[in-house]
Amino acid sequence: MPPLPKSPKPPRIYRLDHLDTIVQVPGRVLRIYPAARPVYEKLESPAWLTPKPTSAEEEEAFLDFTVEEKRRLAQAGPRVQRTGRALRLRPTSGPEIKLINNPVENENNVAYEFVASLPEIKQWLVSVHLYEGGYYMLVDQRTGRKTQLMAPPVISPDGHHFVCGNSDVLARFEPSGLQLWSAEGTSLRLLWERQTEWGCTNPRWLDNKTILFEQDFFDKGDVDTRVVRLSVIP
Repeated sequence: MPPLPKSPKPPRIYRLDHLDTIVQVPGRVLRIYPAARPVYEKLESPAWLTPKPTSAEEEEAFLDFTVEEKRRLAQAGPRVQRTGRALRLRPTSGPEIKLINNPVENENNVAYEFVASLPEIKQWLVSVHLYEGGYYMLVDQRTGRKTQLMAPPVISPDGHHFVCGNSDVLARFEPSGLQLWSAEGTSLRLLWERQTEWGCTNPRWLDNKTILFEQDFFDKGDVDTRVVRLSVIP
């Protein structure tokens, strides 16, 4: 009788146990489970979530955001405008917010790019480009209050929460990890944040409590990726 075929061995990234949890305080552990890529790819991804550049040519086009920003500004309405180097945002109950680019060739370089209007959480999304790396910022459409994020927000279907997932496990200019925010009421509230050795790319909501995302990990000189599931709301 011929020997039975061996069971297929899962890829190495699925056998690294330290990628399977996020430790919460006090003493709560969130389990991370493998998920099916076909399910993940059917979930909606926000239009403002753009992939990071992977080459010098893409990096140059990424930094020259003026053409794409003009299209976004044309759709944003009269309360969002650009005047020269100044991005101007006008809240309904607060003074105008003026964000001014500083195109110098040193660590003081900064550029503010208007990305999107998010009516579900009553915020404007701005990408802040620094000399090395950058971050995202929400500006409240009512008060003008500014909130710094590690990555673009991905809003839950009911609009009560959003997550921010970032991955920079190769260059490490920016923190890798995950944030969970509450968008209920009149202000945003950071519920928890974890900076991790692995990266969280393109999180998508499966339902109002669960996200799927691509988990990146630097291993043996390269970045490997798997699709995983995480319940972020108890």
